[in-house]
Amino acid sequence: MVSDTDAISPTDEGQSLHKVGTIAEQTLNQLEDKFEELRLQTQQLLSDRIDLENRVAKQKSKIGRLSEEVRLMRMPPHVIGNIQDILDKERAVVRSSNGTVFLVTYNQGIDADLLKPGARVALNQDTLSIIDVLNDAWDPLVMGAEMIEKPEISFSDLGGLEDQISLIKESIELPLTNPKAFIKFGIDPPGGVILVGPPGCGKTMLAKAVANSTECTFIRLVASELAQKYIGEGGRMVRELFDLARERSPSIIFIDEIDAIGAKRLDSATSGDREVQRTLMQLLAELDGFDSLADVKLIAATNRPDILDEALLRPGRFDRVIDIPLPKDEARLAILNIHMKDMPITKGVRVDNIVSSTNGFSGAELKALVVEAGMCAIRQNKNKATKGDFASALETILKKRAENKGEAPNSLWS
Repeated sequence: MVSDTDAISPTDEGQSLHKVGTIAEQTLNQLEDKFEELRLQTQQLLSDRIDLENRVAKQKSKIGRLSEEVRLMRMPPHVIGNIQDILDKERAVVRSSNGTVFLVTYNQGIDADLLKPGARVALNQDTLSIIDVLNDAWDPLVMGAEMIEKPEISFSDLGGLEDQISLIKESIELPLTNPKAFIKFGIDPPGGVILVGPPGCGKTMLAKAVANSTECTFIRLVASELAQKYIGEGGRMVRELFDLARERSPSIIFIDEIDAIGAKRLDSATSGDREVQRTLMQLLAELDGFDSLADVKLIAATNRPDILDEALLRPGRFDRVIDIPLPKDEARLAILNIHMKDMPITKGVRVDNIVSSTNGFSGAELKALVVEAGMCAIRQNKNKATKGDFASALETILKKRAENKGEAPNSLWS
């Protein structure tokens, strides 16, 4: 037999070693080529990294510069306007606060959903570009007109106005507290009332008592606040006033001294008078226009009903005109008792005598009489007001009445 060792010849062994060496050399060459390729790739990546870092640095510098420009553009003051139309991704039509219409660009960083017709925006003062979209807000005068704390005056503090209190409760409170009663009879409730009467007879106090007795929103302002300088501003305030009332409904609007904007419309040459007339026409449209005022009631007050426009007084706008005249004997007695209920007085003071001596006095003058009598007693360190204090107070009030006699027509309050 031939052994295994004898089977492998030296020639075969040499060939095997040569073959292994060849394979190892080829593998080494492949590794060197791969290494060289990876080295070149590494150098290329390092170059790309440096290039990208430079680009990022330039972009950061550009962003910083643009951010500074945007910050400078955002610095006040700005012009407030409204968007009328969005033309494309860069341009929009806006109306500035003075009424002029402009074609402008807008900040691309603004959310596109916020840029819509009617939105309130801030415009750059130089380029009028849209800088920011502002939240919709009511006019400060309109927002400030909403009464937060109820007045302390109640109907019990009003003397001699029982009939007027009954009328205003039926016209203002009843439609808000029991609307089904009007639906049952198929009639529309009164939209508003106007209180007329001489100064100092309780028109404003009656409105305060309504605000105290109701649980709805009470908005009050003086009509002169609606007379604005620029064209359309007064009408806009009236519109916002009623929009606020609808949003806060049920609500009551009280406009004092409504003759400031409600005077008869005449052919006037001044732009101020024409603007006041525009404000009145907006008020007329709100009172009896397309928008419902079901849960909004209006109370107005004036001491000059003779100059009010006829369109303001017709049914459908002010359905009831509540006259608050000068108090008669019984009313003056009730008013004096209200104001004197907490005042310490001597037995010599007779309220009946004071009533007979104050014919023609308004409620405000009767209150002033009581206050003046109290001041006389305090001035002399008395513990109680005496008959002499009231006589002195009456003399003082009569003197003021003679000095401050008004210029209203004699027949106005007769």
